[in-house]
Amino acid sequence: MDQIELVRDFNRYYTRRLGVLGDHYLGLLRPWSESRLLFEIGSSGVDVRDLRQRLGLDSGFLSRMLRSLADQGLVMVRPHAQDGRVRVASLTTAGLDARDEIDSRARESVGELLGQLTTGQRDRLIAAQEQVRRLLRMAAVTISPVADSSVAARSCLRRYAAELDERFPTGYSESALLRPGELDATGGEFLLACEESAPVGCGVWQPLDDGVAEIRHLWISPDCRGLGLGRRLLVELEERAGAQGFRMLRLGTNKALPEAAALYRGSGYQEIPPYGDSAYNQLSFEKVLG
Repeated sequence: MDQIELVRDFNRYYTRRLGVLGDHYLGLLRPWSESRLLFEIGSSGVDVRDLRQRLGLDSGFLSRMLRSLADQGLVMVRPHAQDGRVRVASLTTAGLDARDEIDSRARESVGELLGQLTTGQRDRLIAAQEQVRRLLRMAAVTISPVADSSVAARSCLRRYAAELDERFPTGYSESALLRPGELDATGGEFLLACEESAPVGCGVWQPLDDGVAEIRHLWISPDCRGLGLGRRLLVELEERAGAQGFRMLRLGTNKALPEAAALYRGSGYQEIPPYGDSAYNQLSFEKVLG
């Protein structure tokens, strides 16, 4: 089988093995989808809009599930106390009890599964699941160009600057950031990485000289580090600059960011004498595109 069919085969096996296909998940009188909804609503309730976005559900399908759970006496959907346009779903006392029972049965089911394995096999299973999770998260991240003046772009740059301000011994000033609309005048692109519509990284390529472009502001949100997203974003910046005819790329970083220097060296960049006038770029690198 090819790779696509192997993934599909695993998905079919996994969903069947966990018993999520029937109408009586974990032996209860409701399907997995409704049980999952009880879990996501949680003990403190949730904005229905946030619930729909988090689970990626169609509004009509979500409404039908909430109505079914309400008919069972497990969920209440009411207007928000401060904003009548917003609906909030919360669990009733019976809903909280049902959620606890689901949690207990799910733990027992998984415990029985793990109990059939040796300690080493369990460790390998957990490590494999973590690897699958990282790779699936990586595959789900989208990278696209946005205006450098957009709300998402400026939010990423502020987070980038705040982190550097903490890590650099001399701090970091937001005045060193790319200015809103700057790329309209100089050319180049601002790339935004998003996970489930939330910005989790950014990077900029910008013309520097004839045939030379500079990569700036490469940043990944801390909760997405370790996925390989930094390298993926760097490659995307290189390819986009190369497609515009630039054959040499330069970038700078600070000695306080050894992981950044390691990424650049591992991506084929060679250290060069300093260029430009940024006081923050203590290390400078260059790469010739093939």
